[in-house]
Amino acid sequence: MTLEASHALVDRVRDLAAAVFQKARGSHDWDHTLRVVRLCEHIGAAEGADMTVLRIAAYLHDISRSEQDAANGRICHAEQGAERAEALLAPLPLDHQRRANILHCIRTHRFRGRHRPETLEARILFDADKLDAIGAVGVARAYLFAGEVGARLHCPEKPVTETAPYGPEDTGYREYIVKLRHLHRRMLTAEGRRLAEARHAFMTRFFERFLEEIDGQA
Repeated sequence: MTLEASHALVDRVRDLAAAVFQKARGSHDWDHTLRVVRLCEHIGAAEGADMTVLRIAAYLHDISRSEQDAANGRICHAEQGAERAEALLAPLPLDHQRRANILHCIRTHRFRGRHRPETLEARILFDADKLDAIGAVGVARAYLFAGEVGARLHCPEKPVTETAPYGPEDTGYREYIVKLRHLHRRMLTAEGRRLAEARHAFMTRFFERFLEEIDGQA
């Protein structure tokens, strides 16, 4: 595939994907997808990835996220998204290997998913998606999601291990304890690990300060 043909194909997928996000929740909207694409481009250049595969997978990785949210987490958006992407990609001029890799990237990008990323492009997409969940943007998204599900600001009377997702107890701090503080150790590429360290440090200090202020400290 020529470079011109590759760009045209990626642009076509981008336009198809953008239409899916018109009514998406803010925490997993088109802006999130665009940030993940940019992170994929940065990490992909450093790691020597197939950028056609990576960009297409990044544009499509969350196309079923709204279905997971509507089902309060009972549907895996990564697995559902891979199925949806397979139908979307069927008429496009992709060889079997690239098509399979794109679907693998989508299927394996979820932190709580059952499938492990095996290809370089899948590992990069995994890292890029997790990088957008930590740091300043990650903190903002955690509280945006908490607002979407009707969560309180904080739930101090209950240990986090006893709280439930998708409701008043699903606070930004809960997301940090359950998921976000672990992400920097889950990165799968060297560049992903490098980028994660500064984001993790900022996020950790934010939540330390958050607890201090919740307790009324100056």
